[in-house]
Amino acid sequence: MTASTLKPTLGTLHLWGLAVGLVISGEYFGWSYGWGTAGTLGFLVTTLMVAVMYTCFIFSFTELTTAIPNAGGPFAYSLRAFGATGGMIAGLATLIEFVFAPPAIAMAIGAYLNVQYPSLDPKVAAIGAYLVFMTLNILGVSIAATFELVVTVLAVAELLVFMGVVAPGFSFSNFVLGGWAGSDTFSLPAISGIFAAIPFAIWFFLAIEGAAMAAEEAKDPKRTIPRAYVAGILTLVVLAIGVMIFAGGVGDWRALSNINDPLPQAMKAVVGNNSNWMHMLVWIGLFGLVASFHGIILGYSRQFFALARAGFLPPSLAKLSRFQTPHRAIIAGGVIGIAAILSDGVVNLQGMTLTAAMITMSVFGAIVMYIISMLSLFKLRRSEPNLERSFRAPGYPIVPGIALMLAVVCLVAMVWFNLVICGIFICLMALGALFCKVVRGRGPVVAVAG
Repeated sequence: MTASTLKPTLGTLHLWGLAVGLVISGEYFGWSYGWGTAGTLGFLVTTLMVAVMYTCFIFSFTELTTAIPNAGGPFAYSLRAFGATGGMIAGLATLIEFVFAPPAIAMAIGAYLNVQYPSLDPKVAAIGAYLVFMTLNILGVSIAATFELVVTVLAVAELLVFMGVVAPGFSFSNFVLGGWAGSDTFSLPAISGIFAAIPFAIWFFLAIEGAAMAAEEAKDPKRTIPRAYVAGILTLVVLAIGVMIFAGGVGDWRALSNINDPLPQAMKAVVGNNSNWMHMLVWIGLFGLVASFHGIILGYSRQFFALARAGFLPPSLAKLSRFQTPHRAIIAGGVIGIAAILSDGVVNLQGMTLTAAMITMSVFGAIVMYIISMLSLFKLRRSEPNLERSFRAPGYPIVPGIALMLAVVCLVAMVWFNLVICGIFICLMALGALFCKVVRGRGPVVAVAG
């Protein structure tokens, strides 16, 4: 075991917990901003389209993950397919996705705690969450992954409890009232809202691909990763549709469309403010936020680590602690996230809340990474037909083609509706590329082995 080699300790269940845990906070908050843009029915259409994209993407992405089990994930695949430029684009886009998602989740953790403790400043709670879970990630991947599995199982169970508790108060008429971008009829504004809501539908599934960044730490990745990914995407699709429909039918969905804690507020409409069910949702619901927050810290640290090990970022970020974890990479992402939290109320992006802006920025990174990953799949099928592929994308080339086409549609729509954040995203990519070029000039780029 060298100073830059990660230790394989994770099995199928751990990887499922990581894949679902990375995402599951998206079922607890963030998605309801899509209601404010598209209405319940419009957002349902958006979510179904995005669910198809993610299902096709994961079945295709798994081929890359098992053929090239590398901590860099998309960076490693694109580096192999398109060389240094392709790897840099994928790596920077993935970093933006994984570095800007945690501040949004941390603020939601603060909002959930504020429900129980109104005097607690959500920003203070959010920064505290960073310090606690950065420390836990530094202590070792086995400990981190076991914790991730436990909180993920609890979070899934809590979402099922939520649906069961609010079911008696569900009314289909509540869900469909004003369901097309605030109107009862399908119209041009409804179509516009469907596309404008894309970032918040993606939030339901964002970061599931992060389990690929634990591929070097997986036991028998060619078997364990496909099982974890297939089970993971099925779990998330069922939970996303169920939570959204049940929450939208318990009262006036408009009251839930611009807040960070829609599930507790939806449950209040059914069981009241002081019900034990509601308090249980707040406390156990925190596990869902913690699962994603904790898992994405693991994800961004492995991306920093892989880029540094390959010569794109300073080599100090590839140093491992005595626990065999990339502690400097963990801290680097945390510093950026805490700075984003402290900017809340200071920086205003398109009139969005900090949470909505961070979600949108993270989704820009994700969509760019999805596109280049699918292009890498097609390229490697042609350039390396003999590469060992223990899992092949089913329905090739149609299934990965659908994922690529829908990802391009999502990117075009996001640029159209989020010009300011798109501009910032492009600037971050350009500055990152310049920085990588300077660092690369000091040493060789390391090739990615299969």
